Amino acid sequence: MSPLLLFCILIAYFALLLGVAWLTARNADNDSFFIGNKSSNWVLVAFGMVGTTLSGATFISVPGAVGHDGFGYLQIIVGYVIGYIATVYLLLPLYYRLRLTSIYHYLDVRLGPRACRCGAGFFILSRLFGATARLYLVVAVLQTIILDSLGVPFWLTTFVVLGMILLYTYQGGVKTIVWTDTLQTTCMLAGLFACVAFLLHQLGLSVPQALQQMHANGLARVFDHDVDSAGFWGKQVLAGIFIVLTMTGMDQEMMQKTISVKTLKDSQKNLLSLTAVLVVVLSSFLFLGGLLTLYAPAAGIGATGDKLFPAVVMGHLPGAVQIVFLIALISALFPSADGAITALTSTFCIDILGIQRRDDLSEARKLRLRRHVHLGFAFLFLLLVLMFKAIDDPSMIGVILKLAGYTYGPLLGLFAFGMMTRRVPDDRLVPYVAIGAPLLCALLDFNQRALLGSYRVGLELLILNGALVFAGLFAISLTPTFSNLPESR
Repeated sequence: MSPLLLFCILIAYFALLLGVAWLTARNADNDSFFIGNKSSNWVLVAFGMVGTTLSGATFISVPGAVGHDGFGYLQIIVGYVIGYIATVYLLLPLYYRLRLTSIYHYLDVRLGPRACRCGAGFFILSRLFGATARLYLVVAVLQTIILDSLGVPFWLTTFVVLGMILLYTYQGGVKTIVWTDTLQTTCMLAGLFACVAFLLHQLGLSVPQALQQMHANGLARVFDHDVDSAGFWGKQVLAGIFIVLTMTGMDQEMMQKTISVKTLKDSQKNLLSLTAVLVVVLSSFLFLGGLLTLYAPAAGIGATGDKLFPAVVMGHLPGAVQIVFLIALISALFPSADGAITALTSTFCIDILGIQRRDDLSEARKLRLRRHVHLGFAFLFLLLVLMFKAIDDPSMIGVILKLAGYTYGPLLGLFAFGMMTRRVPDDRLVPYVAIGAPLLCALLDFNQRALLGSYRVGLELLILNGALVFAGLFAISLTPTFSNLPESR
């Protein structure tokens, strides 16, 4: 199909997003931007969060990894379910009881201002690197299938995409994103199931027959029973639990949308519904990966990993399927960046700059400050996407999960310490603990062979990181002598 036609489809899709933004962002203020005026519909939030949770990394990397890892990702999905249930019944009641706009204000109330800034700082690092890695993955695919042939350089593609995102999030923030994410999730899932249906037709298989062939080719294996392996099922399930607790329950981007729902009960229904949908959708992505791996040899396709899905669709499937794939891919791109830039802006303004506590600033000045921060994060996104372009790792889902182990670990330790103890750490020393733990984890990670022999640390690095922060906070704390701590147990 003509790259120019595909480019026109991209522009038309963006125009649709702008229309949604215009309708939803009228009369928006800072409260609309940060938490959607606490009036978001839980059904829309739940459905839209599917797109944010999956992102382009899931759309491209999860199917591409099946050829190497089989259905091993299901081990992590089991952990995800447990993690979401824990988030619903442990964290959400706390956030609603304290009426938080930024969830890191809990750390301020419970542990002190430096703990709050540490939590906000690690979230900023986490989202900056995680969201830009996801953004890079999808932009790279768009560059390959459309823009290289039009002579457009990669940096310009990234610049234009970020400019598009700024245009529809600049005013409305969360109030707009709740609606645009719903649209984008719909398009992404339509693309997923359309590709599954077409590949089944091409292979002449029913779903049970396809699963049988996947099993015969060793693609349907799920559990890894090698304790020393990084993919051991126990490690993967445990990692899945803590990935959700940190990357959803302790993540301002995900919680910003969740707590924009008016009541706790509806917010809990939001996350439980999201959990059920995610299990179905992620399982479908694995099934798609199996179909792609079965189809590729017969079609003479040698691509693997992140390059497999685009290679099959754009090189061997009809134009109509290519259009569906492109729209789904774009829909996977935007939720991974728009919500991240909005949440980063919110966290920096509220927790670092203290914009809501500053009576010396007029509302107009606060609005201008928030917009400048928003532009600043967009520029940082551009720089980091270009950095990932230079690295060009073959499987970005692995990179993203590895980064999460380093950056979300301190958040896990800070929140766990606040909720599981009544001790008060020396606030001056908290930053040293929060920074020291990831450094120790890095030392272990890069010297595994020498320190651990045949044992390999995988995604449990996140848990170890959090445990080190917890232990460090315990060491620098005293039993409290006051009783006005927020109820968090």
